[in-house]
Amino acid sequence: MALTQERKQELIEQHKTHASDTGSPEVQIAILTENINNLTAHLREHTKDHHSRRGLLKMVGQRRKMLAYLKNKDVNRYSALIEKLGLRR
Repeated sequence: MALTQERKQELIEQHKTHASDTGSPEVQIAILTENINNLTAHLREHTKDHHSRRGLLKMVGQRRKMLAYLKNKDVNRYSALIEKLGLRR
């Protein structure tokens, strides 16, 4: 299921770094994480949906690259985001 506009706005409000922020790494990673979680739930039910599985793998790779970028840029922001989103348990 696609991310609704309301849910996307909630994620932006929770993770923005300044008043008009919509594209910071934190916001992008939060939106990707939400999409990944939704698609993972879909694939648990529809195990043979290989087209969606490819999209999931692309999103996971994109999120991984963004996390690596944020880690190289500012470790404190990276750590805070990982803790907030519950990644890398």
